[in-house]
Amino acid sequence: MPRTIDESFLALPLRQLADAALARARALGAEHADFRLERVRSANWLLRDARPAGAADRTETGFAVRVVHGGAWGFAAGVDMTMDAAARVASQAVEMAKLSARIIAAAGSDERVELAPEPSHGERTWVSPYEVNPFGVPEEERIGRLADWSARLLAGEGVSHVDARLWAVQENKFYADTAGTVTTQQRVRVLPELTATSIAPDGGRFDTMRTLAPPAARGWEYLTGTGWDWDGELDRIPGLLAGKMAAPSVEAGPYDLVIAPSNLWLTIHESIGHATELDRALGYEAAYAGTSFATFDRLGSLKYGSEVMNVTGDRTAEHGLATTGYDDDGVETQVWDLVRDGVLVGYQTDRRTAALKGFERSNGCAFADSPAHVPLQRMANVSLRPDPEGPGTDGLISRVERGIFIEGNGSWSIDMQRYNFQFTGQRFFRIENGELAGQLRDVAYQATTTDFWGAMEAVGGPGTYVLGGSFMCGKAQPGQTAAVSHGCPSALFRQINVLNTTQEAGR
Repeated sequence: MPRTIDESFLALPLRQLADAALARARALGAEHADFRLERVRSANWLLRDARPAGAADRTETGFAVRVVHGGAWGFAAGVDMTMDAAARVASQAVEMAKLSARIIAAAGSDERVELAPEPSHGERTWVSPYEVNPFGVPEEERIGRLADWSARLLAGEGVSHVDARLWAVQENKFYADTAGTVTTQQRVRVLPELTATSIAPDGGRFDTMRTLAPPAARGWEYLTGTGWDWDGELDRIPGLLAGKMAAPSVEAGPYDLVIAPSNLWLTIHESIGHATELDRALGYEAAYAGTSFATFDRLGSLKYGSEVMNVTGDRTAEHGLATTGYDDDGVETQVWDLVRDGVLVGYQTDRRTAALKGFERSNGCAFADSPAHVPLQRMANVSLRPDPEGPGTDGLISRVERGIFIEGNGSWSIDMQRYNFQFTGQRFFRIENGELAGQLRDVAYQATTTDFWGAMEAVGGPGTYVLGGSFMCGKAQPGQTAAVSHGCPSALFRQINVLNTTQEAGR
């Protein structure tokens, strides 16, 4: 069945509102104007020990007008779906641009907003790849699925409690600009997650084990077997949790690490994804979590990692959380290289940052998380590419005499330049003489970004590649959140410093 835009969204006066806003912006002398109307529905269902513990279902609808006038940005937003309101909001955006231009001039700056060129795409429609909209599934079926999974885990020996949640989002967006691009898009994404807790009989110790299934731009079919082996994962968790409870604490020191995609995606996000956002590299995004060590003067020369390191920015990846047809600058989305053979060769850009450094075109990274927020340069699906002829995860493990295999993401810490970091995980296994030899606890790995990626000796083959990610990447002030995926294979790193988290906490 072909995927279509929600009829209730199409029933809104999308084109009429856009025409009214853009006509007013043109009449007031805007050099560029765009109109964006969004409806974002976000819902959560929570269960505790197979019983409902909470639910929320929120929809935000509104529109925004953004202009370039007199070489400055102007932005305004509204919720009244009338032509007069759309024109009034456009006027407010122009007034905001005029005020911004005066402030810039008073500061002694002659900087003007320029946008990288982008052809008009005419009228386009794009819908993310899903089969069953989760919002069309009956409530009892959604809760029932989570309750059944929870009950299966609770029946496992040593499992004391189970928390389950499902987060679903449907994002509808209509965009039109003065260059003639008009896009109507719909994205659906889901995040199912279960966490089992074991408490020692004496009550003095506990630990948790979380499912590894990543969030995905899929529909309800993701929870019924498409894209993830839920039965296999739920069967494994009680035994893994029991092994984690009995595992010894790690001895700190240097280890070879084999890191699974379920953990490595977050390291990619923090040390590559944010570091290669051009606004950070140029110092334009400094207040929220810092800038970047990968400054523009190092483009083409920075040795980011070993020669097996190849990283792409991708706004088109199937089921990617940052995947869309067109961004909030009206740019058709693309795939491009960020790191090639270990060398920094690209950045993530929007039309403004691309023009600042003379790029011919943006690579489509503008996004706003709400109709009330201005578009920002946001992260693409930044992914480490597999070796087309690379080994499986077992093959990587077989190369290690003494090391640790890591699965699942945990806590993390990284400095403001995305350079010094520390990451934990969910599951840790000793590697002895090329084989797994039981679980460990309290593991964290620490390095600088270039040392870590420079120590990557091998990446796995396509069969080890998994698209991980997060619903909650934060940026900007006022803060915005965006969903983003990061694909990667399993990878082998030599002699990485491992810390014992309990010892570090006690210092």
